[in-house]
Amino acid sequence: MEGQFLEAIDIARKAVEAANDKQATDILLLDMRRVCSFADYFVIITGESSRQIKAINGEVEHALKKKDISLHHREGDSDSGWILLDFGDVIVHIFAQVERQYYQLEKLWSNATPVLRIQ
Repeated sequence: MEGQFLEAIDIARKAVEAANDKQATDILLLDMRRVCSFADYFVIITGESSRQIKAINGEVEHALKKKDISLHHREGDSDSGWILLDFGDVIVHIFAQVERQYYQLEKLWSNATPVLRIQ
């Protein structure tokens, strides 16, 4: 199975690519390995509408499923303005703009190392 051979950074980059394919904005990839024990990487994404958030979610799940990466857990939905996708070592957060500003994950995890940012 291909999923077993992908490193966490490769999974995170696939999620970034999938989100970018759906015109997500302000995509941030954070290396969490020095600051938390439950994930190696966070991918933080902004969608402009409920419909776009749903499309980004679908594209990320589809892209990773094609690589045999299984989703462990999902929270939230496009109507709530926030979706969390837990792929084990990689956590993907898809936010509406208002929710992203409210939760301020970048500030909360400011000690994490930024790997990539696509504005």
